Amino acid sequence: MEEKMKFLGSRNSQFNLYHDLMRVKVHDILLISSPYDAWVMEEDSRISERIVSEYRGLNLSSPPRLSWVSTIEEALELLDVMVFDMVILMPHLTDMNCCRMARMIKDRIPGLPVVMLVHRQLADSDADFSEGTERQFVWSGDAELLVAMVKNMEDLLNVEHDTSEVGIRVIIVVEDSPRYLASFLPILYKELVRQTQALMEEGLNAEHRLLTMRARPKILTARTYEEAMGLFEKYEPYILGVISDVRFPRRGKPDGNAGIDLLKNLKAHREDIPLLLASNEPENRERAESIPSCFVDKNSPDMMSAVRRFVLEQLGFGDFVVRDLEDREIARAGSLYSLERILRDMPERIFIRHCRRNDFSRWFYARTEIALANRIRPLREKDFPDWETHRTHLIGMIRERRMQRQQGVIVSFNPKDFDPDTDFLKIGSGSLGGKARGMAFICSMLNRNPWLHEKYPDIRISAPRTLTIGTSGFDDFMEMNDLSYLATSEVADKRVAEIFSEAFFPGWIETQLRSYLHEVGYPLAVRSSSLLEDAQYQAYAGLYSTYMIPNDHPDIEQRLEQLVSAVKLVWASTCYNAPKSFSRRVNQRTDEEKMGVIIQEIVGERYGDYYFPAISGVGQSYNYYPFGKMKPEQGVATVALGIGKSVVDGEQCIRFSPRYPKILPQCPTLADSLKNAQTLFYGLRMRGAEREDIHGNANLERLNIADFEDSAPVRLLASTYIPEEGRIRDTAHVEGPKLILFAPVLKHKTVPLASVLGDILLLAEKGMGGPVEIEFAVNMYEDGRQPAFSLLQLRPMSARADLDRVNIGAEDLKKAVCVSTHALGNAEKTDIEDILIVRPDSFDAAGTRRMALEISAINRELVGRKRKYLLVGPGRWGSADPWLGIPVEWQDISGVSAIVETSTEGFKMEPSQGSHFFHNITTLGINYLMVLDKPGNYIDWDWFAVQPAVQHGEFVTHLQLSAPLLLKVDGRSSQAVVLPPES
Repeated sequence: MEEKMKFLGSRNSQFNLYHDLMRVKVHDILLISSPYDAWVMEEDSRISERIVSEYRGLNLSSPPRLSWVSTIEEALELLDVMVFDMVILMPHLTDMNCCRMARMIKDRIPGLPVVMLVHRQLADSDADFSEGTERQFVWSGDAELLVAMVKNMEDLLNVEHDTSEVGIRVIIVVEDSPRYLASFLPILYKELVRQTQALMEEGLNAEHRLLTMRARPKILTARTYEEAMGLFEKYEPYILGVISDVRFPRRGKPDGNAGIDLLKNLKAHREDIPLLLASNEPENRERAESIPSCFVDKNSPDMMSAVRRFVLEQLGFGDFVVRDLEDREIARAGSLYSLERILRDMPERIFIRHCRRNDFSRWFYARTEIALANRIRPLREKDFPDWETHRTHLIGMIRERRMQRQQGVIVSFNPKDFDPDTDFLKIGSGSLGGKARGMAFICSMLNRNPWLHEKYPDIRISAPRTLTIGTSGFDDFMEMNDLSYLATSEVADKRVAEIFSEAFFPGWIETQLRSYLHEVGYPLAVRSSSLLEDAQYQAYAGLYSTYMIPNDHPDIEQRLEQLVSAVKLVWASTCYNAPKSFSRRVNQRTDEEKMGVIIQEIVGERYGDYYFPAISGVGQSYNYYPFGKMKPEQGVATVALGIGKSVVDGEQCIRFSPRYPKILPQCPTLADSLKNAQTLFYGLRMRGAEREDIHGNANLERLNIADFEDSAPVRLLASTYIPEEGRIRDTAHVEGPKLILFAPVLKHKTVPLASVLGDILLLAEKGMGGPVEIEFAVNMYEDGRQPAFSLLQLRPMSARADLDRVNIGAEDLKKAVCVSTHALGNAEKTDIEDILIVRPDSFDAAGTRRMALEISAINRELVGRKRKYLLVGPGRWGSADPWLGIPVEWQDISGVSAIVETSTEGFKMEPSQGSHFFHNITTLGINYLMVLDKPGNYIDWDWFAVQPAVQHGEFVTHLQLSAPLLLKVDGRSSQAVVLPPES
């Protein structure tokens, strides 16, 4: 249970405080009025409809329901059987006045708010007529008034809790006239809600938007001088601003100076509170200036604009406007990021003036950045040795909050003012796609588990900055260019790429990508994120395209052209043959596939003309090929120096278990270490002003480690072979040939890679509910900077659920023509009558590409006839390196039922569990048998040699049996046998 809670972590800390806000809501309203008034409100004004419409227009949640009765007797009966949150009384009832009705309701339901809605301004002589009601308003038929009445009542019911618990701000409105209050309050609420929506956490998800809306300032109304002072004294620390009439009661009598005296008194207590004097007498403007206070004429047609200016400029809801000492605007900021940038160059006297007026904290309060504002507001000049230190401290606080608030959140991209440090941005609507969903989950997982960062304070654990294009972009592109036919047509991949490259690109996406590139200058990986990619049971891993672009051309239009081309080609890969073959295998319609796109920061550093990380790798929480004392559930990792193409393509890499990082299965002896150590790696060529070609892997170059011995990654990771001593030393700081065995990290723990991997794999497995696979990269530095571990991708491995028991007995082992002690899957298959075998006597590592072509041709024929087959041959199947194995791609073997990997003299490879090829075969339930050169492994070549052949190629023989083989794979023991037909 404790581990489960550790995974779940706390809710996003930056939003915790919002969850308990606005706990009391008005859901049901009882309206007591004459039948005529009710009819006018419902039929003529369509009030219920308009309330719902008004709420939706303002993106407010849960519009209240209205119930109507015409007599107090009906009202009391209904109050006995239903729960109401608020009662609205409308006079003109014949049986009694509102005062008596209000008292009867409150006697029946103590504390139930009662509001009076009248058709005309009440005279002073009618004061007792409204006694017993919380508020009085003059009804003009506008649904906005009802919304304001409901919101104002909710504010009154929640203000005590929300201010004391969170520090929500309060705006006091002093007005004794129901008519002016009825016209003024809707304007203020509408503006407040709209500005809160415009300013709240830019582009966060729906939950966070709703929670942040709860943090808008409360509006409290007062009718007398004493009420206003009482509210001020009670909520003084939380007051954001005060709006006051000029004439209202003081000591029980109307006072023409009450408003002026009130604002002067407040100004004396708190000089920094914005004030607005509202009067229907224009001559009061001069009196307002003497306070000083802003002024609005209640009778002016410009009243709404004046209120809006006050809300924007004085209460801090608009941009943060930087003004010089003559009050002229010199800069403005619309976000935390832009304010941070402006602060770096803000002159001393202007900075100090903004601090003294509490402009910074007020602006943050208005933006619902309450915790940050609470930290900034108490700061004074005397707290710092000089103003520069003060400014640096403020910048640091803003940056800390800026980085914190977007962790684990998908943020909608705003081209006008986006924060380039945001972890996860999204353009467009629709699905993120499978790969992007995994990335978003990574961000959320890292944010919800702060213990991980606390456990490893010396290494930064994060995800690379990511921008995604939702599937709506793909839909628009396909529709405007009429390309849907390609999903079901047999068109060569090269021609598909040409068609997509020549097609029109949606302008709305291009505009946003240009804005993105204005702020982003690091290398980018443009990756696929289809709906089915990295799905739980049918993951299309590695079947779509990824393009890497240096993004360092001095001309932004050139960089944009490269990025747009890469996005088009990623979209094009949905119509390539490999994913189509895969779709047919899993009975998925190819025209249902949609493609999101990930534009991701490439993790690495620049070394000369190349860019690459120190370490890239793949980790799996379940090890299908445990070695020695390793256990399957302890996981496995495959790592390489440089960009991860070496790993995912199954090239020469180093494998280890995070539990036993010192044990390297492929390096048991000195000779094996020399043979299997990494000597080549991939780096991204930085081309500067050169025109870049993004097709294929044009920007990736295969580099020799010997040429980079002076680079930090090699110095920090390499070992040195000392021929005269006949040993390998675990350092790069001695003379001799360098080998990449990762000894400084795996044996001497200069970076806690194994431990971090173990924890993250366990965490991700709990989060995904089953075995997982991650891709990661590590940057290491020699200048004192923290090493950085970046999670690049997360996907589920094929589910191993509760396996049906498959028994392999002694008799099976005796009869078998093939036995493996390292087999993948759990199955008993009787549908294989065809065998494609790469003959050991004809095998030549130089001919592996030709072997792949032969296999592909036979595969097409067997798929057309719907015949499954067994594939047998040496080396690492699916490797991109033809010298390590046969480089088949998925469409070359799409009809295979099981694969047997054999070894020949001089061609013995460790399994490459990190490859996309491996991931796809495990997902589809294709069994994979390794026949190792070890006891318990066996293949009867003589039996295969005498089976009937229907095709005999240069390297590959197609055998066709008269009856099916029996393949048995025991997933619990990883043992497998191939039994010949009974006949």
